Amino acid sequence: MPAPFYDFDAPVDRHGTWCTQWDYVEDRFGVPDLLPFTISDMDFETAPEVLSALRGRLDHGVLGYSRWRQDDFLSAVVDWYGTRHAAEVRPESIVYGPSVIYQISQLLRLWSRPGDGVVVHTPTYDAFPKTIAAHERRLLGCGLGDWQELERLLALPTTSILLLCSPHNPTGHVWTEAELDRMAELCARYGVAVISDEIHSDLAHPPYVHRPWSLHSAEGNRWAIVTSASKSFNIPALTGSYGIFGDSATRDAYLRRLKEADGLSSPAVLSLVGHIAAYREGAPWLDALGTYVRGNLQLIADRLTEAFPTLNWTPPQAGYLAWIDVRPLGVSDEALQRELIETQKTAIMPGTSYGSPGHLRLNAGCPRTKTDRGITALIEAVRAVQRAR
Repeated sequence: MPAPFYDFDAPVDRHGTWCTQWDYVEDRFGVPDLLPFTISDMDFETAPEVLSALRGRLDHGVLGYSRWRQDDFLSAVVDWYGTRHAAEVRPESIVYGPSVIYQISQLLRLWSRPGDGVVVHTPTYDAFPKTIAAHERRLLGCGLGDWQELERLLALPTTSILLLCSPHNPTGHVWTEAELDRMAELCARYGVAVISDEIHSDLAHPPYVHRPWSLHSAEGNRWAIVTSASKSFNIPALTGSYGIFGDSATRDAYLRRLKEADGLSSPAVLSLVGHIAAYREGAPWLDALGTYVRGNLQLIADRLTEAFPTLNWTPPQAGYLAWIDVRPLGVSDEALQRELIETQKTAIMPGTSYGSPGHLRLNAGCPRTKTDRGITALIEAVRAVQRAR
C-alpha cells in the first residue's frame, strides 16, 4: 500500500484568522505586514486525520463538560510513548493541563519557595524567565555544555529545580543518553527536582533520538515531564497539554490545584479529540512533516554556506527552528534587525529574546517557497549591513 501524500508545499493564507504570527507581527516588531518567521507554530494544516476527528466531534453538536481521565485519552498517550519513544508510561501517572507553561507554574509552586533558584540552560525559551520571575523564583542560567557551572548551580542550597528543555529550544539540541544520565545523577546528588519540557520531542531528526526524562530519573528524585501534541501536530490553538509525574503526592497536589483552586477540571474537549487522533492515526503525517522540515533546514544550510562560508551553519538536531549564530559576520543586532524590518519587510526573531545576542531564530515550519524568501531576505540584509560599515 503506497504511503499517503501530504502537500506541505501548498500555501495557506492565515491572514484574518487572529493569527499571532501573521496578523499581530506589529506587536513585537513595530511594523505591520512583515513576512514572519517568528512564534513557533507552523504554516501547515494539521494532519487530515486530526481534522477529520475534529469535524466528527463538532458534528455531534453538543459541547458540554468532559473528562480527560478516561481510557481513550490515557491509552493514546501510553501507546504513543511506547511506540514513538520506547518508554513505558503508567496511565495513573498522567495528568492534564491547559498548557505546558501552566503545568510548569504549578510545579514551581509545589516544589519551590519564593527566592529559590531554578536552573535553566541558556540560551533559553523566552517564556521560562518570565514564568520564573512571575513566581518570585530566581533564574540561574547555565550555558549548554558547561557541566562545571551546572554542578555549581545545582549544589547551591537554595536551588530547588532544574527546568530542562528537551529537546532544547532555541538551539534544537537533542540531549544524549549520557548527558541525561549525568544530569539525573547530579540532581539526585543535590536533591534538585526536575521539570522536563518535552514539547519538541516528536520532531527529533535522525540519527538523533529523543529520550524521555522518565528513562533517566533517579530513584526517589522528584520529576515531571510536561508536553503536548501542539508543536508536532500544529494544534496550539486547541489548547491543552499533559504531564507525566513521577510521584503520586505531586500528582494529587497538582490535581487539587487544577480542580479546586483554578476550576479547570473540565478540559477543552477538542484538545482531547485532537490529541487522541494525532497519537492514534497521525504518525504517517508526522513522519512526512519531519522529512519536509529537514528539507527546509537543509535549504537554509546550503544557502548560508554558499553566501557566508565562515558561518559553517548546520541544521538543528530537532524541530523546525533554525538557530543561527551570525557573530562571525560582524554585523550588529540592531543594524541587522533594522535592515530586515525596514528594507526586507521580514520578521526573524532576534537572539536577544532568548538571552543570546548575535543570534537569530528563524521558523522554518512553512512551505519551502516561504523558507527560501526568508533566507534570501536574511542574506540580503546581512550584505547590506556589511556594505554600510
